[in-house]
Amino acid sequence: MTTQTPTERLYAIVEQGLCIGCGLCQSTAGKNKVQVVKTSRGYQQPVVVGELDHVTVDKIYDTCPGTRIEGLPDRLLEADTRVDNVWGPWRRITRGWAADAEVRYEGSTGGVLTALGIYLLESKRVDFILHAKNSVRDPSFGDRQLSFGKADVIESAGSRYGPTASLIDIGEVLDRNQAFAFIGKPCDISALRNYARHDNRVEKLVRYWLTMVCGGYLTPASTKAFYDRIGVDPEQVSALRYRGRGCPGPTRVETEDQVKEVHYLDFWGEDESMWALPFRCKICPDGIGEAADIAAADTWPGGSPNRVDSETDPGVNAIIARTRSGEELLSTAVADGALNTEYDIATDDMSIYQPHQMHKKYAVWARHQGLADEARIKPQTDRLRIEQLASELPQNMNQYQRDGTRQRIQDGKVCEPTPEIWHPV
Repeated sequence: MTTQTPTERLYAIVEQGLCIGCGLCQSTAGKNKVQVVKTSRGYQQPVVVGELDHVTVDKIYDTCPGTRIEGLPDRLLEADTRVDNVWGPWRRITRGWAADAEVRYEGSTGGVLTALGIYLLESKRVDFILHAKNSVRDPSFGDRQLSFGKADVIESAGSRYGPTASLIDIGEVLDRNQAFAFIGKPCDISALRNYARHDNRVEKLVRYWLTMVCGGYLTPASTKAFYDRIGVDPEQVSALRYRGRGCPGPTRVETEDQVKEVHYLDFWGEDESMWALPFRCKICPDGIGEAADIAAADTWPGGSPNRVDSETDPGVNAIIARTRSGEELLSTAVADGALNTEYDIATDDMSIYQPHQMHKKYAVWARHQGLADEARIKPQTDRLRIEQLASELPQNMNQYQRDGTRQRIQDGKVCEPTPEIWHPV
């Protein structure tokens, strides 16, 4: 039996680096008990504002994508669906882009998720889209958005590489009793699938689950360092567009008196070794969106754009249809002129486009064992095959990943302070 208080148990998720800031704990506990806000470290994290009990925190642990991550529900896995150990369930993988030139241009890659959101609204399959848009509170953040028409969806196009609480008021969204599609990060998809076990309205009202193949987001400290590199005062930033308007398109920073645009690689770095990600992203067992109907990905061989070619790249997504529903949506969107497709590809092609996803999928089981070794919260996983993938590696490689996680913990690199509300100076 735990000796921690309910508040201490909730804060342990944050303090051990597992919080992704999705906002679901606020919906689960109620805003009178937990509020997900910007904290002193620059993240969006839960702050306890009322009295919690263990029953509520048990539910948070059961739904939080930091503590529980699962693949596609068994009931959605058809007998003829292929399952790749790395890339998960798939019925069709193809290359494609938005047929509307504006949507393709505004989108992060080929505009596929934006195009599908518009198509679902215009075909009246759903009443609205739940997704993210650039924040009006903090330019580096994303905000939860409900879109009811094409203009709303296009306004929200482009990746958000900062904290985004897409599920911060999911209970109120469900209270609308309207059919909707959810477009979120893979961890957000997993969180909402978890929540469906506690609220049967999710399965009734969420008609389509769409995601991007996600490499993570930049830490707030690294975002500040980026501003410093380009000579911009973070306090003066009024707008930040990470990518889009091309593939990947420029990273655009606006202040009251200047606009600066730099290449995507000047924001992230030239290769994966330069990515500064939250710890939760480094131990993510599902950056590829296994629990979604459709996942869309970049198609850069080696996983990164070429500086020269990206100046004129119109953008092509890899589109993974995982469920029968996703496969049908893809086919009808093409037939009705919302998407253009080029040619079908296979999981081996995905590993060429996204080698970092493949490598992390092999490494993550051992990293989770390192967490357990140090008496940390070890995320519960199911239907993601991570132990099977680890068994394919030499023992010394698994030990290297396991020891590396332990060392990071022992060095204090995986410790977050107890969340405190951020107050501007």
